[in-house]
Amino acid sequence: METVLVTGANGLVGHAVCVQLKAEGRPFVAVDIAAAAHDGFSVAALDVRDVHRLHALSARSGPFGAIIHCGALSGPMLARDNPVLVHDINVTGTVNLLELARITGTRRFVFCSSVSAYGSTPAGLDPVPEGVPLRPATVYGGSKAACEALAHGYATQHGVDAVWLRIGWVYGPRRTTDCDIRAMIRAGLAGTPFRKPHGTDTLRQYVHVEDIARALILAMDAASTGGRVFTVTDGSILPLPAVADIVRRFVPDLRAEFGPGHDPEEDVQARFDLSAAARDLGYTPAVMLEDGIGRYVGWLRRHPAG
Repeated sequence: METVLVTGANGLVGHAVCVQLKAEGRPFVAVDIAAAAHDGFSVAALDVRDVHRLHALSARSGPFGAIIHCGALSGPMLARDNPVLVHDINVTGTVNLLELARITGTRRFVFCSSVSAYGSTPAGLDPVPEGVPLRPATVYGGSKAACEALAHGYATQHGVDAVWLRIGWVYGPRRTTDCDIRAMIRAGLAGTPFRKPHGTDTLRQYVHVEDIARALILAMDAASTGGRVFTVTDGSILPLPAVADIVRRFVPDLRAEFGPGHDPEEDVQARFDLSAAARDLGYTPAVMLEDGIGRYVGWLRRHPAG
């Protein structure tokens, strides 16, 4: 069996990928910026910006049959005041891994992009297919769009079989960065109000972390992708007050207050078309939002610091 390199293995998505690979009995090497041990597997310390250590790792452990690249700054809320760092980690790190894949002949390179690469989607277009022009409105979104362009270039010029997923708003156990679902659950459990200055018209397209991990592995295993980019959400699109209503089914004490309108710092996006992922990867969401929130509430009750 081929060995899979998983980057960002301490993070939300990378950890979930490793858990699923381990459950399937598939060999993998997990790396992140800091060494750790999780759920029966070890994570080696490796910065994806360090191209020499990447190649040394491949020489010791590889060559890798596939790379699932989850290691990055994972949202526009991170390093907002340090755009050079966003580029350095997200773009340079991805190029280093694409170059590793090119030199060592990796069978499949799978990359975590984001719906932030779209920016605001064209008015009147619903559902939104992957082929629309990208108009990222943040440096983070721009970094993901740049990585996609580079992956396409490596695919067409150098034959690297690269696939990338534009991922929606990921939630679920072990998330540490900002998450309104987690914040609502915690507020309800603590008996404190959850407030946002905007949000009555803010639409979210969430996806559970387990579904994203499964989609990434499906992309790695697909015999033929039929295309190189796939959008992945759970298929729902709800305003934040409706999300709060779902949370309240499990945490009745939640008091959620939203100011008027759409959050001016968020993209305005219509429902994304998931048909390409269903057709070419066999992906359909398994954890719908109500089930996922219910499970997340149970997890946070057991892990109040999580």
